[in-house]
Amino acid sequence: MGPGKSHHAQEVAQDNNINYIIDDGLLIYKNKVIAGKSAKTEPTKIGSVKAAIFNDETRCELMKKALNSSKPDKILVLGTSDGMVQKITNNLGMPKIINTIYIQEIATEEEMNEAKRVRIQEGKHVVPVPTLEIKEQFSGYFLDPLKIFEKKNKVFHEKSIIRPTFSYLGNFYISDKVIKDVVFHATNDIEGMSKLLKINIQKFVDGINLFLDINVTYGYNIPRVTKILQTAITKEVVNATGINIFSINVRVKGIDIKNK
Repeated sequence: MGPGKSHHAQEVAQDNNINYIIDDGLLIYKNKVIAGKSAKTEPTKIGSVKAAIFNDETRCELMKKALNSSKPDKILVLGTSDGMVQKITNNLGMPKIINTIYIQEIATEEEMNEAKRVRIQEGKHVVPVPTLEIKEQFSGYFLDPLKIFEKKNKVFHEKSIIRPTFSYLGNFYISDKVIKDVVFHATNDIEGMSKLLKINIQKFVDGINLFLDINVTYGYNIPRVTKILQTAITKEVVNATGINIFSINVRVKGIDIKNK
């Protein structure tokens, strides 16, 4: 398969009664990631290619273990060329390829050209799993859901559109200031919260912890206010940045009495 391969992966799998897909370092079972780490998380394009073909010994062994545990009867292996698919199957010790489906057989020329344009000009890639499934592997990446209803009573699919750090558009990061601005916006209208005093951010490769100091308005239930605060912040930060939040630690420093 070629440009647009991931976009049509679920459709091809369904038409051929295949429950398992290997794509960009991931093992996908019925629209759910069950093993692997996306090759798109690699910092360079070369690193991504090596990860996608399981050239890394650790990735390769983990995927072999997952395949032995799942024991799939059929697998759809996605690649940009016959050679790439052959390398994947060889590295993973998989049986001989029995059927090859090329992108020209399932996609129009217009679809292939558009897929290539989006990849080159916008640096976006489609992964054949829902955003919720893959978001935790792409903390802080630009990531949007792509919902598709197939024809002829086929099932509904949701795919994820991501922009890897090795994109032609260059690297990017989300600054602490942006995160703090989003947090401030989320807390602006919380009833019972008087003042946001301080925000500290603890960063990890795959997510963050937040530490907040606040003042609460006199007369409000403090545990309830902090719970509402945590929920609002989680929703806003995840929606705005795609960053995983491991914890939101709220410390109440004081109680303010509103003037009549």
